[in-house]
Amino acid sequence: MSPPPDPTLRLRVDAQALADNWRALDALSGAASAGAAIKADCYGLGTDRCLPAIRDAGCEQFFVAHWSEVAAAARHVDPAQIAVLHGPMRDDEVAYAREAGAVPVINSLAQARRWSEGGGGTCHLMIDTGINRLGVAPGELTDPAIRALDIDILMSHLACADEDSAMNARQLSRFADCRSAVSHRRASLANSAGISLGEDFAFDLTRPGLSIYGGIPREELASEIRAVAGIEAAVIQMRSISAGESVGYNAAFTATRDMRIATVSLGYADGFLRARGPGTSLAHRGRALPLLGKVSMDMVVVDCVAAPDLREGDWLSVPFDLGEAARSSGLSQYELLTVLGSRLKT
Repeated sequence: MSPPPDPTLRLRVDAQALADNWRALDALSGAASAGAAIKADCYGLGTDRCLPAIRDAGCEQFFVAHWSEVAAAARHVDPAQIAVLHGPMRDDEVAYAREAGAVPVINSLAQARRWSEGGGGTCHLMIDTGINRLGVAPGELTDPAIRALDIDILMSHLACADEDSAMNARQLSRFADCRSAVSHRRASLANSAGISLGEDFAFDLTRPGLSIYGGIPREELASEIRAVAGIEAAVIQMRSISAGESVGYNAAFTATRDMRIATVSLGYADGFLRARGPGTSLAHRGRALPLLGKVSMDMVVVDCVAAPDLREGDWLSVPFDLGEAARSSGLSQYELLTVLGSRLKT
């Protein structure tokens, strides 16, 4: 069978910007080294696209959430450089870790026992210093199950690093106190936003994620981080409508004049959620084409008055400044990246 025709959607990833962002975050980490969170398919932009650029920039430590994410990362880096944040929930995950060579992050006494009973080896340990998600409690660090572990990275996770919150200092103090309670080789606390909190938060290793991919969780990073992703969608039909006619589901837009409109190959199945519709414009050669009506699963409709020369098959740019899109839609920058649909990645 012949290969499928070219898609009517494009996701462009700037590998140089990825590399530059990681290098900037590494430099901002001071004496610490920067790793990279590559979970969720490199925050939605594609592991095969992104990981080689981050690796070649100098990154040596990578973090995924699920064991199912290990194989894709291991195509590009040594599995021993991959940490799995959710840890070994079952015996088969212990067996997989030992076979694949990825390193589990231990999050509970039960996981610690399971890892040791399965043969043990190098692991990382998450301490819960206040976010109340995963991690052992500070009071559990003296438990024999923890004492038995060969811990490379001792880590915790900041809950409010993107804010000037007193909780940041509390978590820092708790984490610093925990370091003397358990043997480990390296310590890690700061995420992308945490890097901006200063060298006290950096320890030995920082774990940026969002900012590698162009997100700016704190204004201190605005001058350091470059946009990485761009989206383009093709016009799939042109039409003219008369004053009084409506567009799309629920007749959410009604024309007040005769107008020319374009249907564009982009919708919420591609990660362009309905929350992004109101007030948004696509662009053609720098000209803004406002969205009309509701975002559909596979299509949006735009007003073409500013582009009388627009034709079927032409490509439109989709706004993807993460900070601006987050402010206008109410979605977080993390959501804007990770909801990108699979059709953009073909």
